[in-house]
Amino acid sequence: MKNVSRIVLLLLLALLVGGAVFLATWDIPSPVAKTEKVIPDERFPR
Repeated sequence: MKNVSRIVLLLLLALLVGGAVFLATWDIPSPVAKTEKVIPDERFPR
């Protein structure tokens, strides 16, 4: 039983390290949708 828990712990640790490496090296694409918003002139002080 001790060996099984050690193997599970090592697999969990490997999964966490692998996930961290994946997130650190993933090239996340920037958003490409263009956003335009009309701001009324009344919001700006004169």
